Amino acid sequence: MTTIAFLGLGIMGAPMAANLVRAGYDVVGYNRSPARAERLATLGGRAAESIAAAVGDADVVITMLPDSPDVEQVALGPDGVIARARPGALYIDMSTISPDFAVRLADAGRAAGLRVLDAPVSGGEQGAIDGTLSIMIGGDPDDVAAAEPVLRAVGSTIVHVGPAGSGQTVKAANQLIVAGTIGLVAEAIVFLEAHGVDTERAVQVLAGGLAGNAILNRKAAGMLRRDFTPGFRSALHHKDLGILTTAARRAGVVLPLGTCAAALMASLTAQGHGDLDHTALLKLVEQLSGRSPADAES
Repeated sequence: MTTIAFLGLGIMGAPMAANLVRAGYDVVGYNRSPARAERLATLGGRAAESIAAAVGDADVVITMLPDSPDVEQVALGPDGVIARARPGALYIDMSTISPDFAVRLADAGRAAGLRVLDAPVSGGEQGAIDGTLSIMIGGDPDDVAAAEPVLRAVGSTIVHVGPAGSGQTVKAANQLIVAGTIGLVAEAIVFLEAHGVDTERAVQVLAGGLAGNAILNRKAAGMLRRDFTPGFRSALHHKDLGILTTAARRAGVVLPLGTCAAALMASLTAQGHGDLDHTALLKLVEQLSGRSPADAES
């Protein structure tokens, strides 16, 4: 049986690890909050008290962490993944981090005898629960082939997009499109409500035409209810757009709409809404329009 060490059991990591258990893998979970690892154990996995204990006998190590500094600490620390995983192990980082750091991580892993992939995901919490995530992978083709059976337990779209760092570059583009689309859907909802249109029916017809998109399908209903329970926190999307704008600047690429979306997400976070779902951009559009949720009901 393949043993998988899964480090980072948050909103995304916990259901992903659970799906690996259901697929028949021996999953050893570690999280800074031990209760999350214990919860995995109740589903048939195992809980580890340290990174070293989790990765020491693992065939595959997966990290799913919030940001580059978190990955750096867990992977490159003195008792981290690269120091403690056995040579030949496959290390798949599924966090969203900067492409430059992903390349650095791959270089450090290879020097220690590990096979390293950057494999960030898209699909949100529901995609993690359903095992239907879209996974974009950077790394060596042979390592991607070795990882694919494991990744099939958590994702339905699995694509090798290039060498180390490429997965993170594609994820940055994903976050650009998602943020821009959320902003436009938010504007459309406020616009429709201001005109007294039946917004639920409006969303239904928009979703069936050329304007149809995953945000309308998955997120619009919650936006109409002003339910911003986090599936993906605004603060994390703000972080991701920082990765995007930095990478674009280094490449000499101009992102007029992306820069605007990044500024709006930054404003939402600065106003104290970083723990809300990224669809809370609707609150900002309402504020800029001088409207409130009560106006939508009148």
